[in-house]
Amino acid sequence: MTDIDTQRLKRHCEQLCQSIRPAESEELEAARQYVIRELEASGWQIERHPFQAQDSMLVTFSGQNLIARHPQLSNPEKPQFCIGAHLDTRPESPGADDNTSAVATLLELGRLLPQMYQPDWKWSIELVAFDLEENGMLGGAEHAQLHLKQQTDLRGMVSLEMLGYCDPTPGSQMLPRELVGLYPDTGDFIAVVGNQNSSSLIDVFQTGLKRVAELPVETLQVPQNGEMLQATRLSDHSPFWDAGFPALMITDTSFLRNPHYHQPTDTVDTLDFEFLTKVAQGSLEASRLILEQGY
Repeated sequence: MTDIDTQRLKRHCEQLCQSIRPAESEELEAARQYVIRELEASGWQIERHPFQAQDSMLVTFSGQNLIARHPQLSNPEKPQFCIGAHLDTRPESPGADDNTSAVATLLELGRLLPQMYQPDWKWSIELVAFDLEENGMLGGAEHAQLHLKQQTDLRGMVSLEMLGYCDPTPGSQMLPRELVGLYPDTGDFIAVVGNQNSSSLIDVFQTGLKRVAELPVETLQVPQNGEMLQATRLSDHSPFWDAGFPALMITDTSFLRNPHYHQPTDTVDTLDFEFLTKVAQGSLEASRLILEQGY
């Protein structure tokens, strides 16, 4: 098994959390440059995709998604798979869990997937660092529309959304009222959230995560596009649901578990790197499975 490097995860988180990086900031551009350097060192070619979008208050923002493709792993003749994480933070938070933990995982996937590559893999992959997620999933919406316009054979998308907070204390996990009694009340699991079109993607990603010993995994499949449970829409996967693509959110459940959500206290020292390493390893195993066999 090709292993995730815990020290690399920690280094990425420490580097990126040195400053807060909200929309349109110089700090966010510095973070983009860091992500580009790391992925290019692993053989990926990066396309900067600038765009403008309006939030719910009709304020226009300028954003920039980073789209990474690899000479071996990104073949436009094959079915496409997308895995991404948002790079921006809230203006009041360094965003260690939200969403640096996921960006660090994305960088480790970028380092290790080329080492695992086999010529008979059936699917192609792109890695995306999304912008303007904190302004209403605007980067995810831009990228979903890009795939629609290009008529890509996109078979699945995964959004990595807060992966590094774990609390093994009984009662540490809050649940939406509709889910009380159906899921554990201890915040030590990773959640796989999909919609009605994502059954096969849920199954294969769950299989990959469960290959990691002592990583509890819970899955939730919501009707339609999650409108009845808005918490399931709060990441860049939801515009892909709305566009008709199978998509997942992989998450430590955000504010349902982490008291530091959108707070100045969302710092690196609150992350559980043993848990994050397991989640990253499971995400690597799941990604390899998808590329190897599709579904």
